[in-house]
Amino acid sequence: MKILMVLTSHDKLGDTGKKTGFWVEEFAAPYYVLADAGAEITLASPKGGQPPIDPSSTTEDAQTEATKRFDKDDDLQKKFSLTKKLEDVDAKEFDAVFYPGGHGPLWDLANDLKSIALIEAFNEQMKPMAFVCHAPGVLANVEDHKNPLVRGKKVTGFANSEEDAVGLTNVVPFLVEDKMNQLGADYSKGGDWSSYVLVDGKLITGQNPASSEKAARELLNMLQK
Repeated sequence: MKILMVLTSHDKLGDTGKKTGFWVEEFAAPYYVLADAGAEITLASPKGGQPPIDPSSTTEDAQTEATKRFDKDDDLQKKFSLTKKLEDVDAKEFDAVFYPGGHGPLWDLANDLKSIALIEAFNEQMKPMAFVCHAPGVLANVEDHKNPLVRGKKVTGFANSEEDAVGLTNVVPFLVEDKMNQLGADYSKGGDWSSYVLVDGKLITGQNPASSEKAARELLNMLQK
């Protein structure tokens, strides 16, 4: 199993002067689920090199077994600092793709032409694709036969109520829940901060950080069938 994981390169939280990036748990939990099952994982980002970590995801209350393992994993830390540039990866070389969230992807990956083309290629090749938390937002400009990829599909993603709870409703470029509804997706959500994952064909979406491990297990199930 060859799996591509795509991380954000964006580290500015709008005009707040604060930092953002990807959410550690949404990378670490899926990474270890997939790697422990024997998957060969390639990491990529728009700019390549070290992707920015959202500082909020390194606080004590955001820690999980997976994030603690990541902190002590020197090999993964090195691999993580050397992500490939998106322009240097080809969907044909992989069996599936996983996009962790964090707020960063809403700024760069949602509009990144390489990312958009990559997802469209995975879709055309009918390969499994998973997007967690804010990462379903990277599908905003992805098309399938000139229609939004998510139109008519069962999807979830970071809920408006969750964005409100973290106080960033007026900071982010768009709200994931609103964007999915605008594109004609069949959006639904579970309870705030609880694990909620939907599968529609080869598309897997998770609502929030708590959903990241289950989303990875769904991806694994798809690959092992």
